[in-house]
Amino acid sequence: MRAEVLVVGSGAAGACAAIEAARSGARVLLVDRFHGGGATALSGGVVYAGGGTRQQREAGVEDSPQAMLDYLRHEVGDAVTERTLQRFCETSADQLRWLEDLGVPFEGSLCPYKTSYPTNRHYLYYSGSETAHPRPAPRGHRTKGRGTSGKLLYAKLAQAVAAQGVRLMPQTTAQRLLVRDGRVLGAECRSLAQAPRGIRWLHKVLARWAAKPGIYVPALRRLLARRIATVERRYGKPVTIHARSVVLAAGGFVLNRAMMREHAPAYRGGLPLGTLGDDGSGVELGVRAGAATAHLDRVSAWRFISPPSALLEGRLVDEHGRSVCEPTRYGAAIGHAMITQHRGRAWLVLDKGARLRAWRQLRAQTLWFQRIQAIHLLLQPGRIDLSIRPSAAYPCPVLTLGGLVVDEDTGQVRRADGSGIPGLYAAGRTAVGVCSNSYVSGLSLADCVFSGRRAGRSSAHR
Repeated sequence: MRAEVLVVGSGAAGACAAIEAARSGARVLLVDRFHGGGATALSGGVVYAGGGTRQQREAGVEDSPQAMLDYLRHEVGDAVTERTLQRFCETSADQLRWLEDLGVPFEGSLCPYKTSYPTNRHYLYYSGSETAHPRPAPRGHRTKGRGTSGKLLYAKLAQAVAAQGVRLMPQTTAQRLLVRDGRVLGAECRSLAQAPRGIRWLHKVLARWAAKPGIYVPALRRLLARRIATVERRYGKPVTIHARSVVLAAGGFVLNRAMMREHAPAYRGGLPLGTLGDDGSGVELGVRAGAATAHLDRVSAWRFISPPSALLEGRLVDEHGRSVCEPTRYGAAIGHAMITQHRGRAWLVLDKGARLRAWRQLRAQTLWFQRIQAIHLLLQPGRIDLSIRPSAAYPCPVLTLGGLVVDEDTGQVRRADGSGIPGLYAAGRTAVGVCSNSYVSGLSLADCVFSGRRAGRSSAHR
């Protein structure tokens, strides 16, 4: 089988790469272990964008690329160069318009209170720690749809992929890159394409259940993962795909226990936020081809306190009563402080008035899953225990941020000596990107669009 560009992984990054490569004139083949969507389809559908988007203007918000840059410097740190971050900010509004042109809906209904994720009445909000910095602006652009709207965002991307004539091979796993004289020339895969229809249906159903509700029930997900692996091993057939360029966009490694144990052991108690495809396979494919990695120890752990917003009136303290972090900070900043400085332990001290206001805000400020967490907290007498431990009612979601080192102008994967690997590109959470230092809501999806489009264009023009 042949293609000019082979894209491995069909989440937001892979879909954006495939769209851009096809628009650049390349024949594109997109393979995915399951049926596409990845962690994007499970997400809240929030895209971090600013600098004066249409939605910000509708809400009467003043923002500029410079103000966005000034804030993101604090979050991004050394993950990418200043030049790349500046380009990310300067093109941010254009990236959102590009998504809108594909049919992804956004609007400027501004959320009037601090929250981890707005209700179905609001689609623009402060999705990070912007209010703790000068010239704050809300930059969390939630895809307009009920509930967690990542599935709608991905559906529009999938429609655009099909419209561009990209060939999609679902239920196909890339197992090894084809390398000759240091050049990547395709991949050896294992596919269920020739399996009986009933087997392919079973694999699809198992994968769907492993994604949800499996993401919330780790024991169920592990059981389903074993069944899925058995199906793939028994019915999968080898397929060799020759390509001029390969784009790795196969997600992170939060579901790879060995990699988490090696690189981020302090975060293993969190709830892995991703699909079974976030098993590190994209990173491992690149490493076996000679790629360098960076920031594999950087993980985002979320300890959101609100909604309801009255909970932010409390004080966040450790067992000795010392301040842990400002409660108004973004949930990942709170989680990072708890894990790295306080052994994952913290308590919220709240007076009776704030507690009563929080109860009154429940219906207006929460979606159903947020309501469960808020009630779990508010029913605790005295100090509210926020300590990180396995919990169905109040889990601590975690996702990995590091990956393969890439050229920041092209997305080409680099070796440890800085040289590029011809024919190999990476995007999304398989690669080091804008959110590889710290995370705020929407920054990963924004980086998937930014890095996916970059890799797609470059791979087609090789």
